[in-house]
Formats: sequence, structure tokens, C-alpha cells
Amino acid sequence: MPLCLECEAELAPPAQPRISEVFECPECLCELEVVALEPLLIALAPEVEEDWGE
Repeated sequence: MPLCLECEAELAPPAQPRISEVFECPECLCELEVVALEPLLIALAPEVEEDWGE
């Protein structure tokens, strides 16, 4: 079972994860992203930046 990259809590990723799927750590609520399936790899989800119409 993977560990959270922020708080090292055990994660329960989605039952059938997909690449780029974002889910939250149940402990610290940081957003994590699935980056690979075999083996299951996660990374911190990128911050959403404001688009000021530029």
C-alpha cells in the first residue's frame, strides 16, 4: 500500500486507478495524483494556477 508523500499515512487509492486521477490523503488532505499503474506510483498533484484571461 503506498504512503502519503506529505504525512506518510497509508493510502487507499481508488479501486481501479487511472493515470492522472487525483485523490486526497485521508490524514492530511493533500491532493495526490496517480502517475503510473504498474507499479502504482503517486506524486503530489500540481497546484491549480489562476488563469487571468491571458
